[in-house]
Amino acid sequence: MIPLSSIIEAYERISKIAHHTRLAFAPYLSEMTKANIYLKQENLQHTGAYKLRGAFNRIALMSKDEQAKGVIASSAGNHAQGVAYSAKHFNMRAVIVMPEATPLLKVSGVKRLGAEIILKGDNYDEAYSYALKYAEEQNLFFIHPFADDIVIAGQATVGLEIIREKSNIDTIILPVGGGGLISGVAALYKQMKPNVRIIGVVAQGAPAMYHSFMSKKIQTIKNVHTIADGIAVRDVNPKNFGYILESVDEMLMVDDEEIANAILYLLENQKVIVEGAGAVGVAALLQHKINLKPHENVAIILSGGNIDVTMLGVIIEKGLLKSQRKMKISIVLIDKPGSLKRLTDILSKVGANIVQIDYDRTSTSLDYGNAIVTLSIETRGGEHQKEIRAELEKHKFEVNDVT
Repeated sequence: MIPLSSIIEAYERISKIAHHTRLAFAPYLSEMTKANIYLKQENLQHTGAYKLRGAFNRIALMSKDEQAKGVIASSAGNHAQGVAYSAKHFNMRAVIVMPEATPLLKVSGVKRLGAEIILKGDNYDEAYSYALKYAEEQNLFFIHPFADDIVIAGQATVGLEIIREKSNIDTIILPVGGGGLISGVAALYKQMKPNVRIIGVVAQGAPAMYHSFMSKKIQTIKNVHTIADGIAVRDVNPKNFGYILESVDEMLMVDDEEIANAILYLLENQKVIVEGAGAVGVAALLQHKINLKPHENVAIILSGGNIDVTMLGVIIEKGLLKSQRKMKISIVLIDKPGSLKRLTDILSKVGANIVQIDYDRTSTSLDYGNAIVTLSIETRGGEHQKEIRAELEKHKFEVNDVT
């Protein structure tokens, strides 16, 4: 377990540079659960994630000779930005190895901070292996994103801020990838508030830590695939696994559909943007996977907000379709003047707002003289969509869903 003294010293060190993020009350989540839900908004941290804390703590404690060599890290993005930001503060060289599929937003963020980028591997673990090799070749100091006690002590300062702001929290819910954040926060609470329940949430597409925790033995998997790229860790590190078994009470798992729903929920109801890893705690809550007592005080750590804009757009679009606030349909028309106007007049009559339309008369599946119209329509829910379909069918239009 990380000593409490190390965490307090880390906070004194980090507080000079890291932002003390809000612990915001979440009224709708609280009403839904009958508990008091608070969101620790590390998505608003400098660099957009809590990882700055551990990276800065590690670099600040390097010797002058070590700092002169420069640093290297492997990361899907948030640890990379934390290392790059901290290295820039100390005027050091920083090299970051990132998986090839890392979102452009995170790659650009690291470049802006002056770090050198190497894209290597299909996932974090492959990037990590390459970074170790490159560090040896270039004589660089490797900063591990989670299996380093000094880094973990830095991450634990998230929990220290929560305690100092609200000392009567009953349950902490936080994401788990490599386990650095939960190892630190759990160690802090077990030493300061041992009765607080610590719950970790894993992405189903990267389930090694979940299966290891449940079996109390390290389990291996071959591949990871999840929109929560910040916790897409394939292998379980023995050091962190030992810390987790020592201090964590529960481990849960959520799938990508549940994560996407939570991202959209937070955007609409809490007015905050989080990445997949940052949303897993809320996802578990929305899916009623956590048993809470009435008026229980719960803190959920929103670990980061560095979501790719393209991914966010896909999540919003799919969310609107699933919640029946949007529909996509196709209709075959006779290709003659007035046919399209007749269709749009009917849609206007029932209050359907067309946001996109495609008119195709050349598809080989069509009879000559016909055209297929594909429409994307804003609607007011399920009943409104039934009304739209009924009105179109009343006018002899055959309506087909576009998936």
